[in-house]
Amino acid sequence: MIRKIAIAVAISQIKYDDQIISANGFISRDLFTTIDKASNFYMIGSMGLASSIGLGVALKNPRKKIFVFDGDGNILINLGSLTTIGTLKPKNLVHVIFDNSVHESTGSQPTNSNFINIEKIARTCNYNYTFTVRTRNNFLKVLQKIKKLKGPIMVVVKIQQSKEKRSKRINILPVEIKERFMRS
Repeated sequence: MIRKIAIAVAISQIKYDDQIISANGFISRDLFTTIDKASNFYMIGSMGLASSIGLGVALKNPRKKIFVFDGDGNILINLGSLTTIGTLKPKNLVHVIFDNSVHESTGSQPTNSNFINIEKIARTCNYNYTFTVRTRNNFLKVLQKIKKLKGPIMVVVKIQQSKEKRSKRINILPVEIKERFMRS
């Protein structure tokens, strides 16, 4: 499964008004191409900070389900956010890591996710539930299951690098992304 397909699978199980904070690079571009909506917050820069922003949004809006779409490279840059999420335990936070073991957006330099276990780190940091999936069907099953669970939840989705044409760049100014997200 490639990231764009995995994002489409996730979107099929997420309510339209649920908020999504997406990591910079191809994750945000794929989300934007799949479904652009005001309740998506696209990171244009600030590698590694989607989880921190998602935590803040989850704490501020405890009645809304907050999804963070992150990459293995992004979360490995900001592992400290996992300890804070695990300590503060937002019940409405679902952290989805799309793990292809490379920084695909910048030329496919390898990450260390082949040598460490991101799910195990999240479990150690006191996430309430953690999962790793490798297939579309398993991802769908986990997405159905977590609808009844309290967070923080992490789902590591093992994906392949994409060989297909890249998603288009986000054509919304960062200030507009922020303003429409705040209104949502």
